[in-house]
Amino acid sequence: MILVDLHTHSTCSDGTLKPETLVRAAKARKVAVLGLTDHDTTEGVPEFLAACRHTGVRGLAGIELSAEAPYTLHILGYNITPGNGPLERRLETLREHRKDRNAAICRRLRELGLDVALEEVGAEAGGEVIARPHIARVLIRKGYAQDMAGAFRAYLADGAAAYVPRVRLPVEECISLIRQSGGVSVLAHPGQMGLGEPTLKAVLKELKEMGLWGLECLSSHHRYEEIYQYLKLAASLGLYTTAGTDFHGWNRPGVQLGIPVGEDFLPWARLQVPL
Repeated sequence: MILVDLHTHSTCSDGTLKPETLVRAAKARKVAVLGLTDHDTTEGVPEFLAACRHTGVRGLAGIELSAEAPYTLHILGYNITPGNGPLERRLETLREHRKDRNAAICRRLRELGLDVALEEVGAEAGGEVIARPHIARVLIRKGYAQDMAGAFRAYLADGAAAYVPRVRLPVEECISLIRQSGGVSVLAHPGQMGLGEPTLKAVLKELKEMGLWGLECLSSHHRYEEIYQYLKLAASLGLYTTAGTDFHGWNRPGVQLGIPVGEDFLPWARLQVPL
């Protein structure tokens, strides 16, 4: 058995560890294979891969994209090539939309009487992508909320007082952009979609026809019975199974890096991760 974690976030999106620090934390946990999958950015990939080479952790360049759907639908891209190209150009557009959304959330918070400025949220983030957890941390620091869950429940979650919907890409475009960047696409944490098994299977069939490569079956979001269900679904549809904690550091307390799997769990050569 080896420990792997193919779904992690750094300070370049909404995690709390810098890419290099994330790698060192994974090394301390004896994680053999680590994927960096920040939201809408590859900014941290060069630092991440350099740290992986230095520490001996096998690194996998990734991304996480939010797709348009009436439920949570996140697509992970693995073995992507950062730099110029259709994916990077689209990510720039998404980041601009994020900036507009963050400004709108801060305006709504001020209308509610909460002194929260976009500039201090940006300082809290310290990276290329500002996300709701950064706004939540400002709310906590200023005493408007006790913890992350409370900040989201009162102000930032869908239906809360300051919620503003975000722009999402069509799922087919997410998969296509990842393919054009040389990568493979994986459906993240299916347990968050809230779908029954027949509906989920139908969605997975459609996604596979679009080019979906894998399904994140082992996740900190999933109960044991869900993991068993997703492993069966992946096998029946010919999808590869992946494992990731969705690690965000302090923004998701209680989640530790690494999931134990067999060394033959994935075709590592396809992901350019020799074991």
